[in-house]
Amino acid sequence: MASEMAPKGLGSAVYLAHMFLSQVLGSGGTGIDATAGNGYDTVFLASLAGPRGRVFAFDIQPIALQKTRLLLEQHGYAERVQLFQAGHEEMEKFVSGPVDAVIFNLGYLPGGDHGVTSSAGTTVKAVQAALNLLRPGGRVSIVVYTGHPGGEDEYQKLEGMASALDGKRFHVLKINFLNRSQRAPSVIVIEKAGYTP
Repeated sequence: MASEMAPKGLGSAVYLAHMFLSQVLGSGGTGIDATAGNGYDTVFLASLAGPRGRVFAFDIQPIALQKTRLLLEQHGYAERVQLFQAGHEEMEKFVSGPVDAVIFNLGYLPGGDHGVTSSAGTTVKAVQAALNLLRPGGRVSIVVYTGHPGGEDEYQKLEGMASALDGKRFHVLKINFLNRSQRAPSVIVIEKAGYTP
């Protein structure tokens, strides 16, 4: 459910995801938007990577890639982004690492077909692929929604996979909103260990 440009503040799951990625993706870096959606996360990554950086964005829906391309052109970022009509679980076929930052904004395309959603099986494979591509110190941010069919299963499978990661190789955070409904989104952030400044 890729949202519009994230409002600032702790009430926005997307803002939190962006905050963690902005600390590791800088000018000349490489980012991946695993769920291009309406393009807002792609634009965010492209703004951080700068003109010397590269961003790769994936979506299975042509309309999502069209919207993303249009938004990138409006911001002047089209040259630094490569779009792929492919499932995010296939990212390793198109991108060679290392990458600095990967974002997943799960669920369905706002304004699109709500019957087309991310799903547990492909999302877990995609996150594992993202972790394979990460540089030491790089991060994956995942915004997870449970309010659509299959959303709760996707969340449970992701949490199980992330919880089982080797604590010496990965640092894993989960952020939940304690004073909102159970259907509020959660954020999972995974950092590959081994970075020394």
